[in-house]
Amino acid sequence: MAGASLGIIGYDSYTFVVENLERSRRFYEDRFDFREVARAAPALVAARGEDSVVFGAGDVRVKVVAPLSQSSSAARYLRRHPAGISTLSFRVRDLDQARATLRERGATLLGDDVDERDAGGGRYRSFGIATPLGEVAFRFVERERFSAFAPGFVASAPTDAGNRFGFEVVDHVTSNARTMAPIIDWYARVLGMERFWDIEFHTDDVTPGREGGTGLKSIVMWEPESGIKFATNEPLAPYFDESQIAKFVYDNHGPGIQHLALAVPDVLGTVEEMRRRQVAFLSTPAAYYRHLPERLQKLGITNVREDLASLERLEVLVDGADSKYMLQIFLREAAGLYDDERAGPFFYEVIQREGDLGFGYGNFRALFESIEREQRVRGEGAPPG
Repeated sequence: MAGASLGIIGYDSYTFVVENLERSRRFYEDRFDFREVARAAPALVAARGEDSVVFGAGDVRVKVVAPLSQSSSAARYLRRHPAGISTLSFRVRDLDQARATLRERGATLLGDDVDERDAGGGRYRSFGIATPLGEVAFRFVERERFSAFAPGFVASAPTDAGNRFGFEVVDHVTSNARTMAPIIDWYARVLGMERFWDIEFHTDDVTPGREGGTGLKSIVMWEPESGIKFATNEPLAPYFDESQIAKFVYDNHGPGIQHLALAVPDVLGTVEEMRRRQVAFLSTPAAYYRHLPERLQKLGITNVREDLASLERLEVLVDGADSKYMLQIFLREAAGLYDDERAGPFFYEVIQREGDLGFGYGNFRALFESIEREQRVRGEGAPPG
């Protein structure tokens, strides 16, 4: 890793800005079986002009924020973007060391430091930095026996946020941009991350000479100490503007976080129940499963415990290498899920890892093509211009 570690322990939470908080509540509670674990106290709501509710499962915490005042930060975000993730927060061992290291590397601090103590003597400290991902900020948090989610929040339920699906942690975060070089350079230079994985492909690779088609280039950066991974995608010429990556940037009014992956121990059981709850997933072509046994053999994966017929029925993807594999599936983007462009182009991934830490070339292509099929069904072409 380039230079000193930031001392990141893991994800603390992420902030999702929405126009319709109750719709988000129904999604997290009814479909994901998250629990409301905290909410902003009346004093904080009045001071910020926005309502905030925290939903949790396992170690995952999502703070959903909706504006009550047009002068609030949430309202300003929504004037520029549809609903989406505005902040990623990370737990660190030593906030002062993290701040000093980031300042030394040229990070742009936001000057919004927090330092609060609770009645029991616990302490919560945090600060934010700007990122190359448009309006997305990164926040670093140090907790010392602090009982609440954050200053100004009150608990709604026990902190043990159980979940019938077994959601455990955030596995990785993926962002889209028209050009990712500044983002990758920033991850390396400012955050001290290393390159973990990369891929590049175009539909012209499969059917040369076709009129149309799109592609992408993706690079995954990671911090080996914490295991945190960030994937970043950009469109690949030809047909640059027709790419679903370019479409995301257009719909999001700039670069941003495309999807977030949640880890579970049993993806088949999770998907089975989610489908009963009317959760909509991206479809997978039947050809993917016709060729799956042969592909797994070539990859050296002969130990998949899950029934391949069940994987096909539930449209779960498989990839990996050398007897290590992963299972994953992707939800439809929020705009398509609600038939509301203001819901935004963000979506969730559900992933189960059986030793494989990668991202899967075959699955990556299947995801890319599934999103493009979804966009065609919705009658969306390339962004104008």
